[in-house]
Amino acid sequence: MQVKLEQDRSWVWRKIFLPVLGLLRMGVTPERLAWSISLGIAIGINPLIGSTTVLSLLMAFVLRLSVPASQVGTHSAYPVQLLLFLPLVHVGAVLFGTKPIPLSRAEIVPLARHPWELTKMLWMWEWHALVVWAVVAVIFTPALALLLGRVLRQAMPAAHPSEA
Repeated sequence: MQVKLEQDRSWVWRKIFLPVLGLLRMGVTPERLAWSISLGIAIGINPLIGSTTVLSLLMAFVLRLSVPASQVGTHSAYPVQLLLFLPLVHVGAVLFGTKPIPLSRAEIVPLARHPWELTKMLWMWEWHALVVWAVVAVIFTPALALLLGRVLRQAMPAAHPSEA
């Protein structure tokens, strides 16, 4: 168990923390980096699976944030996106008063016989989940950016060891 934990920690260190420290070394401010990562994470958990990379690139470019940092945030949030997909769909169905997404075979098989109706229902659930995600993201992103900004300001000496 200890070996597995050390391997996971080294992967996280190499794939997430070192690239972020590298961006700090390249002169990206902690605040800009924090907003880039926060935006990437927020976009990374949106329920429209398959849209995250392009949407994150576009938003980072439009908002003049760090594209690499937003991609680190987006791709590190992927497991959370999968975990939150059904809860976001469920909350959307509850808020909009629609019937819940079918999860059993007995419910899905009759829908599969009517592909156009199934497509319309899937888009309805997806749209409702996107509305829930957008509301949560508007609150979550600035809060995470403030928290990450503090952490990254403290990490500045590690990024610039000659100044410490």
